[in-house]
Amino acid sequence: MEKNREELTYRPIGIIHTGFRDKKETPIQGVFAKDAKGEVEVFPEYAAGLKDIEDFSHIILIYHFHLSDGYSLISKPFLEGEQHGIFSIRHFNRPNPIGLSVVRLESVIGNKLKISEVDIIDGTMLLDIKPFVPQFDHRDNAKSGWLSNPHLDLVRGESGKHGPE
Repeated sequence: MEKNREELTYRPIGIIHTGFRDKKETPIQGVFAKDAKGEVEVFPEYAAGLKDIEDFSHIILIYHFHLSDGYSLISKPFLEGEQHGIFSIRHFNRPNPIGLSVVRLESVIGNKLKISEVDIIDGTMLLDIKPFVPQFDHRDNAKSGWLSNPHLDLVRGESGKHGPE
């Protein structure tokens, strides 16, 4: 195998607990699920890394899509009927089943983070946590590609689930 294509191995640093048990009942994005609550349990050996995280209103969770069943390079996103390239949508069936969610951090109690605005299935293994920093994570004049289509009603915050209607 070529050196730049060798396999990588990651160890989970925790587990995400939510009330969502399958893809069909899980919100498509946390921004559409303000009241969806959950808890991040950071494994004890990584708990020291939570120092000072309580001062952030939002955090970015990076995790493993454990219910992904393979991948397709072309797929239909949940917000639209047309197919797009997998790298232009936020679908879980990706070549590397890695997910990313911005969630609201409600509180920190020891190695447990109470969160809301959750769009993650219960039992998902956590790979990393990063603070959401508006000065770093915002870009002026950013474009939203195919998501800019007016029929998607993103401005009004239309809520949807992962599964088909």
